[in-house]
Amino acid sequence: MNDLTFVADVLTRIRARGDGFDERAYLFVLGAIEYVQGRLPARRHLAGAEVAWACRDLAWDQFGLLAPAVLGYWGISSTEAVGQVVFALVEGGLLVAQPGDSVQDFTDVYDFGVAFRSGYAWTGAAAAQLDT
Repeated sequence: MNDLTFVADVLTRIRARGDGFDERAYLFVLGAIEYVQGRLPARRHLAGAEVAWACRDLAWDQFGLLAPAVLGYWGISSTEAVGQVVFALVEGGLLVAQPGDSVQDFTDVYDFGVAFRSGYAWTGAAAAQLDT
């Protein structure tokens, strides 16, 4: 089985779950894991909270102030939802959980309303000053 067939099969199984998440939510979470892994000195297992924060950070980087709206559109509106996506990816064979890992590891890592209300590093003003 080639890689594309495997991914298509996994996405088909994930869609069949009917859990309310857009397939882009799964791709985003995988991207967030890669995002944080690329910033570590060596690849390693990530705790649930680390994955949840990686999703917040990548969403800020990719979508800016629209991050909560984009994630919400895909069905991700809490860290618990991030955990549900992660464990669907585990069931699909795209991620591996360690013994003791649980979807509860994602419970109340942060409040989406608070996490996406502050902390965005606005670069627009600095970029505008460089143009003048």
